[in-house]
Amino acid sequence: MSAIGASILFDEAMRKIVKGERYNLGLATGNTMIELYAQLAAKFNAARADLSLLSTWNLDEYSADGKSAVPHDHPLSYWKYMHEMLFSKFDPALGFREENAHFPDPASPETYDPAIAASGGLDLQLLGIGFNGHIAFNEPMREDEISVGAFAALPTRVLPLSQETIKQNTKVTAGGDAALVPRYAATMGMAPILAAKKCLLLACFAEQTAPLNAIIARNGEPTPFLPASYLWRHPDFRLIYTADKVLMT
Repeated sequence: MSAIGASILFDEAMRKIVKGERYNLGLATGNTMIELYAQLAAKFNAARADLSLLSTWNLDEYSADGKSAVPHDHPLSYWKYMHEMLFSKFDPALGFREENAHFPDPASPETYDPAIAASGGLDLQLLGIGFNGHIAFNEPMREDEISVGAFAALPTRVLPLSQETIKQNTKVTAGGDAALVPRYAATMGMAPILAAKKCLLLACFAEQTAPLNAIIARNGEPTPFLPASYLWRHPDFRLIYTADKVLMT
């Protein structure tokens, strides 16, 4: 999964970079992406890619109070994660700069979508899937709470995390310490995610089988109750899945 995903990201980015064009890459975090990022950095370094032309746009950043981002040295900071797992692995001579890396700011989430649009839009958005079917921190909602169309139009915003997501992140990323998991996050909305030219979803946990099977069973029909279901109607979407269980066909 990691090797295939890294190759896709590298090949797509290099198509523009070798022509001297900027590439806007949407990034995700989590254990799923760790090996992919190591391989992606190695590919860029080996190719001597001009990374001054690479702009990255992360899906989310945590907030303890719903008003400001957690400090960069917070154990679960996504800024910290990206610098440790990817940016620090780039050869500094390739020109990737701090200002190339973008994160939604809980203090002003409304500025993120216009910034993405002004940059030319996302060329590719990398995604994981939550155990409840969420993408980024766009949590499931009932269709009597929000329409299918309105959910697809959600912008980048700050929102409280569901108890299910807090529990999942406590187990997967916080070493079992629930106190480490912030209760809010600024998250890229469904609208900018779905506006990306390409979307790539990676999954490797057995717990992700249930939401993926539920989505597949809907035959491409999106529902706010399974946010990742909207990807099945994206014009250029790919899923790479590996786990102990087999997806339904």
